[in-house]
Amino acid sequence: MTERDGPAEADPSRLSARALATAIRAGRWTARGVVEVLLDRVARLDGDLHAFVTVAAETARIEADRLDAAARQGRFVGPLHGVPFAVKDLIDTAGIRTTRGSMLHRDHVPTRDDPVVARLKAAGGIVLGKTNTPEFGFGALCCNQIAGNTVNPFARDRTSGGSSGGAAVAVATGMVPVSLGTDFGGSVRTPASFCDVVGLRPGPGLLPRHPKSASWETLATPGLLTRDAADAAFVLQIAAGADRRDPTTVRTPPWRPAAGLAARPRVAATLDLGIATIAHDVADAFATAVARLKTTVGLEVDFAHPDFAGAQQAFETLRAAMLHHDFMPLLETRGEAISPTVRWNVERGAGLSADALLDAEATRARIYGACVDFFERYDFLVLPAASVAPFPLDLEDVLAIDGRPLRNIVDYLTPTSAISLVGLPALSLPAGFIDGRLPFGLQIVAPPGGEAELLAFAARLEREPGFGHAFG
Repeated sequence: MTERDGPAEADPSRLSARALATAIRAGRWTARGVVEVLLDRVARLDGDLHAFVTVAAETARIEADRLDAAARQGRFVGPLHGVPFAVKDLIDTAGIRTTRGSMLHRDHVPTRDDPVVARLKAAGGIVLGKTNTPEFGFGALCCNQIAGNTVNPFARDRTSGGSSGGAAVAVATGMVPVSLGTDFGGSVRTPASFCDVVGLRPGPGLLPRHPKSASWETLATPGLLTRDAADAAFVLQIAAGADRRDPTTVRTPPWRPAAGLAARPRVAATLDLGIATIAHDVADAFATAVARLKTTVGLEVDFAHPDFAGAQQAFETLRAAMLHHDFMPLLETRGEAISPTVRWNVERGAGLSADALLDAEATRARIYGACVDFFERYDFLVLPAASVAPFPLDLEDVLAIDGRPLRNIVDYLTPTSAISLVGLPALSLPAGFIDGRLPFGLQIVAPPGGEAELLAFAARLEREPGFGHAFG
């Protein structure tokens, strides 16, 4: 077997991170061989899809050769030894360009890794490249002036979703088995839903972030995109844990997958949390998924949800305040180089009062308490991972759903942003297709600290017809 050859039944582009790690340890593949196969795949596919901003081919080859040399001496550096992964281009990578989707940073090369990147590399992972994102992560489309518009691989006239769209496409098409993303109001879960992959947003503090402008900020968190739930659990176990630079993590114990799961979990379902506007075709797909939970999986499902009244305004207020603080200086000095979408998001925070912020925090606390009470009665809550199906590539913002006007350009994110507001662990699980071609993701939400059970439940559902990634 040469560096580029391998058994046909074990094409690395089709293998999970777990299977790749096993194959490399067993000597069936070298790290360099895997890297070359995946780089070939990127070269063949990405000219049309625009999943990557930067392909780190030479650094990946150098690292693969180093790991192969260690393996020849019987040394494997960690559980990801030789497994390539991709990193959303908002996340710092030492020695690899990190543009944040902005022309202002098109030549920026960080000198140190983000904590999660560092942990995956220390475990033997290889950064294959940086995936596309809208400028600074703001936008319904995954589009910027550097890398273009990331295309949905299932429907080339549709978007991959913002803002981790490049990460979702890279995983969905077998360019990498795992991508790191970020999720503020749904930026992992929405692209995962649109691209038929698993998208995990853990609760705040499980995956460290550094640097960040507000040390105790918990609305945004790193996330994972994989082709199955078991890979998300595999990578989460490597990446999770305390980092003194991130005070939200300092009491985080080592994370472990669930040892077991109740035979009949208590499941609640809601189409809209009582506050969201949902497209008719999404509602139909959700009804089909819930019916499968009942008939195929054999679960009892109640239609119920916590009281999320006020969640939209609270999320928008807290988000606007943060973005105004972080980006207004840039807008004032380099405003001519900033996209209208970024400008709109930043200017929303101008003039917010202290009372408005405290009111938003009070609403957040009330809803969190309602969720804690709710999860005394239920193990999981299911709802759509997106309010709309993947929409056309030329639609910059979702301003109406089925002719019903929305309040603003972030309102369509309510099914995910409301969950972000209260920091509940959640993932998007592939759950079929709309009109036979547009992926639909079922969002599964767990109680605080319930990531292990969440991933175990998702893995159980993937074994049932109608759930799980379609590429196999």
